[in-house]
Amino acid sequence: MRKRKVTFLELVKKNKEELLKDKQQLEKIEARLDAKHTKLKNQ
Repeated sequence: MRKRKVTFLELVKKNKEELLKDKQQLEKIEARLDAKHTKLKNQ
C-alpha cells in the first residue's frame, strides 16, 4: 500500500500548527520579524 501524497497546503498547515505549539521557535520568528520591520522603518 502506498502512502498518500501530502499537498503543499496541507504541509504548510501542519508546519504552522507545529510552530504554534513550539513557543521557543515562535519567539525566534517574532524576533526576526521585528528586526526586519525595524530595519525597514529606519531606511
